[in-house]
Amino acid sequence: MRISRVTWVAVAALSFVAGSASAEVTKYVRYDSGGKSSYGILDGQSIKELSAAPWLDGKATGKTAKLSDVQLLAPAEPSKILCAGLNYKSHIGQQNPAKYVGLFHKFPTSIIANEANIVYPADASNVHFEGELVVVIGKKAKNVPQDKALDYVFGVTIGNDVSERQWQRDDLQWLRAKAADTFGPLGPWVVTGVNYQDLLLETRVNGKTLQSQRTKDLIFDIPYMISYISKYVTLMPGDVIYTGTPGTTSAMKPGDVVEVEIENIGILRNKVVKAD
Repeated sequence: MRISRVTWVAVAALSFVAGSASAEVTKYVRYDSGGKSSYGILDGQSIKELSAAPWLDGKATGKTAKLSDVQLLAPAEPSKILCAGLNYKSHIGQQNPAKYVGLFHKFPTSIIANEANIVYPADASNVHFEGELVVVIGKKAKNVPQDKALDYVFGVTIGNDVSERQWQRDDLQWLRAKAADTFGPLGPWVVTGVNYQDLLLETRVNGKTLQSQRTKDLIFDIPYMISYISKYVTLMPGDVIYTGTPGTTSAMKPGDVVEVEIENIGILRNKVVKAD
């Protein structure tokens, strides 16, 4: 399927939290062109091909492609997908925050791209959206001090931590509730040069806004999560961390269209469909 419609958001050079005074906003994409998967830099309606993933030191090849001629894929191919649960006060309600960030994982087969379909399992009954900011790791991270953790961030993108609530309650582990195929929409691109610790996140279902909060309200912030996770799990370049969802989520049904929008990043859009 070719991309016939891409939703754009305005971007601007903002202060970069990792230390430099300012940085240019850059969008990195992964795309299919003629059956070949490549990484590139999105520049207006053109993509400048890279020799490898940007976090693997990919260089410009000199080749370009028109955005309208390619299919955008999920912008990363993580070996590990770590996810934080209960990480906004607006999501936990009257509960006290946990002492440590609660973690679970998804699988690479959970990941789907912008405009790909979320498949509603035949035996599911209560599938929810969870719009989230997602961090993309830029270099190998093990036992990272919290004050150095931002050095390991390549950039950020948008995720939807699709979750089957009944399975969460009934199962010993959250494997099928969180890691089922298509339960990890990701994209549409990875962005660098934005103040990702304070961005507005909104989730809409069929055009109605159901989540709206700034990422500065995370209970456990990005430096903490990277440091904590890296004590136990080695993070590799291209691995991703879903940072948690704000507010209240609700059930989706086949036919619904879910959009997660994050300020200065873009819009992740997916339709919910019945399983075959």
